[in-house]
Amino acid sequence: MTDTTTDPARERLRRWRLVLGGDTADGTGCALSGQDAAMDGTLAALYGKEDGPRADHDRQAGLGASAPSVARWLGDIRTYFPSSVVQVMQRDAIDRLGLATLLLEPEVLEAVEADVHLVGTLLSLDKAMPETTKRTARAVVRRVVENLEKRLATRTRATLAGALDRSARGNRPRHHDIDWNRTIAANLKHYLPEHRTVVPERLIGYGRASRSVKKEVVLCVDQSGSMAASVVYASVFGAVLASVRSIDTRFVVFDTAVVDLTDQLDDPVDVLFGTRLGGGTDINRALAYCQARITRPAETVVVLISDLYEGGIRDEMLKRVAAMKASGVQFVTLLALSDEGAPAYDGEHAAALAALGVPAFACTPDLFPEVMAAAIEKRPLPVPDAT
Repeated sequence: MTDTTTDPARERLRRWRLVLGGDTADGTGCALSGQDAAMDGTLAALYGKEDGPRADHDRQAGLGASAPSVARWLGDIRTYFPSSVVQVMQRDAIDRLGLATLLLEPEVLEAVEADVHLVGTLLSLDKAMPETTKRTARAVVRRVVENLEKRLATRTRATLAGALDRSARGNRPRHHDIDWNRTIAANLKHYLPEHRTVVPERLIGYGRASRSVKKEVVLCVDQSGSMAASVVYASVFGAVLASVRSIDTRFVVFDTAVVDLTDQLDDPVDVLFGTRLGGGTDINRALAYCQARITRPAETVVVLISDLYEGGIRDEMLKRVAAMKASGVQFVTLLALSDEGAPAYDGEHAAALAALGVPAFACTPDLFPEVMAAAIEKRPLPVPDAT
């Protein structure tokens, strides 16, 4: 490698040479050797062709059609680039070179850098995947899911535990349920010096640690192709919510059909392989299914995760949301549950929901626990500022 401290001009040329790709017109006049040459080769395999329309037979020219060749390339980019860059290059390879079909080969899957977007691609290929590959694919998906659970589960449970405790404290508790320490602290301003006593105008009860369900949460998740990352995150959060004893969680996915995956929530990998990415969208039908299963509306939170491109009956969908809100349901609409921010979505439907008091916004996984806590406590949602 060049010593950049003694020859910064040479280092700038080297970097431009790697960026421009060595075309005769790049103007750098810089030759690469060693690791730089190997790195350039991995870049050229993916980005060597000019952008623009390509015939289908030409899409895999950069990497070759053989699984061993692709597996070697995947190993090379992991050697030369950090994980975040590797994930971008893999997504580009799927889009530009038709790598998706080669993900059906076990040796390719074993070499890949797994992330949320790759999981979405694998789920979309599930029906075409040969049996010899499915076990490897599940292992890849499980690796991603376990990493997400480590990142998200502890904070989510802690945030929801606090929200449930605050929600459970009553203002009119029975005598033996009064939390006297909190009651006295909350009423110190009502201290009467002449009587040397506190007049408790507001009684605070304990959050009773009952084994009965205190809250019901319904996750209603759009599984159209554009929602792939949201489906992955929603399945992880669904499993986390289901592990909280004070929350009864229902997990429903939909396109033009509705599938209830609640009985699989103990394993989010099973949930993911129970989805079917792609197809149309019938939000009204999905909400009708969820609405019919709400038994305690005042203690229920419904979370619709969708880009709102409704293929069903729009007016019926809005009437259904209004009816649920009128019955006491806390209704939340997330345009996405991912790190990417707001996707393309139906602005007209989002505005119609906002007019009903249901703001529609994109939510990052890190913000989701706070959104759920606010919904459980029936306080304003932490809607991120529009950018």
